[in-house]
Amino acid sequence: MPAAPSGTLACPNTDARPRLAAKLADMIPGAAAVTVGFTDPVTQWPHAYARATDAAGRPIRLSPVARRVVAWWIVRAHPDADWTRPYILDLADGQLAVCADISVRGR
Repeated sequence: MPAAPSGTLACPNTDARPRLAAKLADMIPGAAAVTVGFTDPVTQWPHAYARATDAAGRPIRLSPVARRVVAWWIVRAHPDADWTRPYILDLADGQLAVCADISVRGR
């Protein structure tokens, strides 16, 4: 049976960004924020990286695989961001903001 065009999608595109933040908070216990970007201050070559921190700003250890997976999930959820700069994803509200301090060394 053909569907009549109504101008609305069958599955409306709800914003996945808050859901991603909630999933990351579940996946990384104790994390309050994730710093993500492509210019890792620890290495000389560009690659996706993520660093998790708790509410006090202390680093939370992530495996190398988790660092890359988390980074790519955030990058894919925010394709409109200028990824030449690092960003901080607040896991409480899902807001992405430009990172002022790029010297985070939470490995």
